[in-house]
Amino acid sequence: MPEPQLASLLEEPAMRDAIAVVFERSDSGRKELQWADVRDALSSDQWGRLIRNGTLVEGSSGFALADPNRIQRELEEHERDSGPDEDEDEIEAEPWAWYDKAVGLTALAFFMGYWNTGIRNTIASIDDLVLAPITDVLPFYAVIILLAIGTGLYSTVLQARLTNTEKLQAYQKRMSDLQERQKAAKERGDEEALERIREEQMAAAGDQLGMFKLQFRPMVWIMLLTIPVFLWLRWKVRGGHLGAGETGLVVPLAGAVSWQDPLVGPMATWIVWYFLCSMASRQLIRKTLAIQPASPSS
Repeated sequence: MPEPQLASLLEEPAMRDAIAVVFERSDSGRKELQWADVRDALSSDQWGRLIRNGTLVEGSSGFALADPNRIQRELEEHERDSGPDEDEDEIEAEPWAWYDKAVGLTALAFFMGYWNTGIRNTIASIDDLVLAPITDVLPFYAVIILLAIGTGLYSTVLQARLTNTEKLQAYQKRMSDLQERQKAAKERGDEEALERIREEQMAAAGDQLGMFKLQFRPMVWIMLLTIPVFLWLRWKVRGGHLGAGETGLVVPLAGAVSWQDPLVGPMATWIVWYFLCSMASRQLIRKTLAIQPASPSS
């Protein structure tokens, strides 16, 4: 079997365990094995992969390891590099700094503006000091496009800079490894291994909280700007602060609609227009700046 294939198998915890079992039960590669000899410890899929990838080759009465000496070296080297407690290593949680917490509290206060008229009017009035000169020059639909581009740029860059992708991938890899090992143990009916994996899953329950904190940190910074913009738009449309000529849009199929008319279900025209502009601008910004979105949690 080519070297890269063996290295790839050893990177998978379930397959690494399977190779170790085959190596041990074949008396370090000195005797041939059949499926019945390892079916209590390997799934049929694992056994098939070992044959397909050339780890096991057909012999006179069963299957033998193609290169037991190299497999022994690889297993020993991987054990030295990984350490005995690789799966039990704790992924250090990333604490929020004081300014992250301050931004989170501020964003929460802004969020209350969706229900509290006083908060909403105060935030919108402050925003209007900056945005009023723009609305005097541009039509309202263009102002929404401009705001969508601004918030899209802000949120895309912050998402990329504040997300610790390495640590997020480490959390996801651990959960994926546990799920893979659990699936293999279920296939071979190994209740003892399932119990150990359940204990590991309980010990790794903090990973879900760690992943949430990593993903939510950039969100509070994004909300710090996005919520005031959205409150200003709502104040502008629903508060009667639009200009006399700013009646709405002409939309394909729907025709002429006012900014407050429902356009998609209960969503008003201005909300739909803002979200469409925002999604389009984010895609364009990501492509222009070559920014990949963070991987979703599994």
